[in-house]
Amino acid sequence: MSDNGGYATVKTTSTSSKTTFHFAAGLCSGLTSSILLQPADLLKTRVQQSQKTAALLPTLKTILASPHPIRSLWRGTLPSALRTGFGSALYFTTLNALRQPLAQSKNLPVSSGENSPQNGKSSSALPKLSNWANLGTGAVARVAAGFVMMPVTVIKVRYESDYYAYRSLYSAGRDIVRTEGFRGLFSGFGATAARDAPYAGLYVLFYEQLKRRLAGINQSENIDQPLKSSSSSSINFVSGGLAAGLATTITNPFDAVKTRLQLMPGKYGNMMRAVRLMVQEDGMRSLFGGLGLRITRKALSSALAWTVYEELILRAEVHRGEKDHAHA
Repeated sequence: MSDNGGYATVKTTSTSSKTTFHFAAGLCSGLTSSILLQPADLLKTRVQQSQKTAALLPTLKTILASPHPIRSLWRGTLPSALRTGFGSALYFTTLNALRQPLAQSKNLPVSSGENSPQNGKSSSALPKLSNWANLGTGAVARVAAGFVMMPVTVIKVRYESDYYAYRSLYSAGRDIVRTEGFRGLFSGFGATAARDAPYAGLYVLFYEQLKRRLAGINQSENIDQPLKSSSSSSINFVSGGLAAGLATTITNPFDAVKTRLQLMPGKYGNMMRAVRLMVQEDGMRSLFGGLGLRITRKALSSALAWTVYEELILRAEVHRGEKDHAHA
């Protein structure tokens, strides 16, 4: 970083980033958010599992009244950390791999122009793409990562739920394969993909738009001043939280259906049957069960994950640029 606190003195581009940078940064960001926010994820699962949508406060009181409330709130942290950590690593790596060729195919230098990191006017380490490209790459990358991590996701949801008395992750996986076959490890993938594709696409779209607007506001208030790393992180954090809130609200019904399918695949069968039964038994509100929790968790986790990811990528590129300059 430059002496004035910005990134202006080091000319780096995302094309210089190695795949390992993005994998490691994604892994670190995913682990951070999953461990810190596991209680919110567990509460969401408990609220959504009920055939009569449970309220948050009674669910929380029940957990806190247990013999080991702290351990109970962080139940399922290991599968959650594995899923989110490696899922984020795969997602960010795939997303970067998809975005780079698109940026280059349009004959646009990555992170170039008025809002590039090297001139200090952008908070982003990512290439600038069109709205449709942001939507498409986000969706494809998320579904691909979700498919690879699906068995861990199913085990995580079952382990967090109080429908099952699994004592270990191994016993959970073994029981699922024994009773449902390997197909059971992919229960709810259709609903997951239907949720993740629009969510991730809308998230990247909203995130990039919000960053651009907030960076523009910041720049108008600090004319001729490079964007400092503290401002960059703040812009990324706020943009990540707002983008997650918007995308989460739109896609919550898919998340509620996915949870039921993963917990009780024998009863709900498929997406259409699950929606019909949920509406018949609990009404339309069941499709929005856990929305408040999911917005809170998604806003915080996405803000943390993307801020940590972009900051690590920027720092890695700055460090690499300084080494290249020193060698030259």
